[in-house]
Amino acid sequence: MMTETEVKTYPDFDFAAGEILLINKPYKWTSFDVVGKIRNSFKPLRLKVGHAGTLDPLATGLLIICTGKMTKRIDEFQGQEKEYTGTMILGATTPSYDLETEVDETFSIDHISEEDIRNNCHQFTGEIDQAPPVHSAVKVDGERLYRKARRGEAVEIKTRRVTVSEFEITRIELPEIDFRVVCSKGTYIRSLVFDFGQALNNGAHLSALRRTRSGACKIENAYGVMELVNHVRSLKEKEKEKEVSE
Repeated sequence: MMTETEVKTYPDFDFAAGEILLINKPYKWTSFDVVGKIRNSFKPLRLKVGHAGTLDPLATGLLIICTGKMTKRIDEFQGQEKEYTGTMILGATTPSYDLETEVDETFSIDHISEEDIRNNCHQFTGEIDQAPPVHSAVKVDGERLYRKARRGEAVEIKTRRVTVSEFEITRIELPEIDFRVVCSKGTYIRSLVFDFGQALNNGAHLSALRRTRSGACKIENAYGVMELVNHVRSLKEKEKEKEVSE
């Protein structure tokens, strides 16, 4: 397992030998956008670069990027426990379970109390079965679900068993509810929010999500994408200057 001491600072970077880079993924960037931006900053160096755990475009926060020989450990990093903070909107659902699509149904929340909301968390901790959102990258018959959803195809989705270690409500200002979740690999927070609304005989969708931890790696130690890219460029310039002076 990776420890925090394995995450190096700028002066120790050796991208070719292999690095673990903690990146703060921006809003609306895909995980592949981040990988591509960082990979392009290495040119002309040919280097393997990959991410350990996709974040949806509308989510922000910790994305682990591996370079060089460290890409062999991507599966290990993907399997680690994750922590998220987020906000859900009670009283409305969307087909994608988040803000990617428009609200398709609304519900009255006048009868729902703060106690109802907090008590509702208990049934979503431990091992639970959940279905991935129709608008997701999960493959069915070799094709991404979101492609089928955009064509309006009805698809039978199998549930998967995941573990939610902690589900904490941190703020209630209806219709907004803030929460913190600690969970296993493969947990869809969008599905958790959707199921949370259904358990209240209501509806809910995700309006904000941030990954704050993956294993021992924390968002506090992450670099901004352009912060890292600009540093790589500065290292390359220094290397050129050194070659010229020699």
